[in-house]
Amino acid sequence: MPERWSGPHRFYNDHVALFEPLFQALNEAGVRYVVVGGVAVVLHGHARLTADIDLACDLAPAQARLLIETLVNLGFAPRASVEPLDFADPNIRQSWIDDKGMEVFSMVDRADPMRAVDIFAASPIEFEQLLARADEILLEATAVRVASIPDLIQLKRLAGRPQDLADIEQLERILRRREGADG
Repeated sequence: MPERWSGPHRFYNDHVALFEPLFQALNEAGVRYVVVGGVAVVLHGHARLTADIDLACDLAPAQARLLIETLVNLGFAPRASVEPLDFADPNIRQSWIDDKGMEVFSMVDRADPMRAVDIFAASPIEFEQLLARADEILLEATAVRVASIPDLIQLKRLAGRPQDLADIEQLERILRRREGADG
């Protein structure tokens, strides 16, 4: 049974709720994903601003295609002028990584630019491991797979930006608090 999420503040509840239909559609389509990034930090209990959803996904061609088709059906389009389904082709995706330095494939909801999704072009942590260790958190009506705190800390260390370092500090506090409650 997934842990029910109770957001730290109404603003964050509303912000996360903005993305619940997206998570519901991904679940219904059978997309294999894990939420990482700022929203994952929020879902683990640290209130902070974030503007988009970061996803690590199964990048096997059929799964990547399913992900992109689901997002396109929801009204999302790539930020870059590319054919969205090209992301599902491992050779094209690798050329974007090699030639353009792409780390994430960004898609934006054409009807609501507040809804953006960044998809890792290559998973910094092997996806099957990330998925196996993910926590399942229940939003209002949708279960969401969220990177475990240790995996999220590792991803944040790899990114190393100032916000990531601040997130690590908060995530370590949450982890210590949870371990103290369990021990």
